Amino acid sequence: MTAMVSPRESSQTPRPFGAAPGPRPGLRVALVHDWLTGMRGGERTLDAICELFPEAHRFTLLHVPGSVSPTIEAGPMHTSFIQRLPLAARYYRPLLPLFPAAIEQFDLDAFDVVISSSHCAAKSAIPTGRARHLNYCFTPMRYAWDQFDAYFGPARVGPVASRVFRWGLSAMARWDVSTAGRVDRYVAISQYVAGRIRRYYNRSASVVHPPVDTKFFHPSGRPSDGYALIVSALVPYKHVDLAMRACARAGVPLRVVGTGPDADRLREAAQPGVEFLGALSDEQVRTAYQGAAAVLLPGTEDFGIAPVEGQACGRPVVALRHGGACETVVDGVTGILVPEATDTAFADAVHQVVHGSFDPDAIRRHALGFSRERFQDELRAQIGELMAPPTESVAS
Repeated sequence: MTAMVSPRESSQTPRPFGAAPGPRPGLRVALVHDWLTGMRGGERTLDAICELFPEAHRFTLLHVPGSVSPTIEAGPMHTSFIQRLPLAARYYRPLLPLFPAAIEQFDLDAFDVVISSSHCAAKSAIPTGRARHLNYCFTPMRYAWDQFDAYFGPARVGPVASRVFRWGLSAMARWDVSTAGRVDRYVAISQYVAGRIRRYYNRSASVVHPPVDTKFFHPSGRPSDGYALIVSALVPYKHVDLAMRACARAGVPLRVVGTGPDADRLREAAQPGVEFLGALSDEQVRTAYQGAAAVLLPGTEDFGIAPVEGQACGRPVVALRHGGACETVVDGVTGILVPEATDTAFADAVHQVVHGSFDPDAIRRHALGFSRERFQDELRAQIGELMAPPTESVAS
């Protein structure tokens, strides 16, 4: 796969979907995504976008073949020079200082519309003057703005490397804000992220919540097995340790699905009743949701896919009353929003949910509002509005 390719003869017609107005047929579409190294929430969103535009050309800094869905890999794929660097597939994050040059070298001259899906550099791709650019923003670059320590703090990479990264990411933050004007329309995954876009880019954003596979995630029809569940990357800012302490205080067993650099520390701190399940298949994760008495979200998330997947399986959620959870959990109906991140507050909420009575059907109905079909319909409408010809006022 090579970068700098300008497929001028290609065209694509979006698949008709729903009743919402969408972009006109025949638009040449480029999809730009940060990197393709696994199927996480961002890639599942990209999968839904690729289904709308199956012939769109995919542009990404780095692609590990076979790591993402066949739907994503079905279209023409273009990668940057990052792809050719030794060990880039495993150690791409330390290459952050190279990302601006890499994303800016893509030739997007052939396209009428650029759709970037980004939490890092993809939103800074350079479209032509005639093309329109919609950015589906997972979040402004976390590590360059307000979560540096969670990714590159001294405890993560050592004091010397942390100082080097801080210097480099200060420059990244300046580049990030200076390129905000390359986007014609921002679409955020949540009102919480829209607020970050206003704060860091001084731009307004529409909100289209990301897709959740509510057909795949469904109730089992059987009672819960009485345990609390976390599905999360094991990194410090997810606050899995808070959930562990809260469940111990509440006397509720906890199962943890996920892997990450914090795994060893969490295992050492775990009390009896905590079970680490590691990485599971989608089917195994669904089974874990279906058996849970409560799905926990102890940290602040930009959106939070896991609580919605849990609700799609009819299971209530205990989440911190902050960030995206305020948009996905109905307090007292589909779970409990905890006002403060303390062991006592979370333990009380876990006890209430596990021993309380929540209607699985009502929880499931709420989750259906975050379906893949709804996402595609709303995104097509956003693109249709972006590409609509400007209206001219007629003098009376």
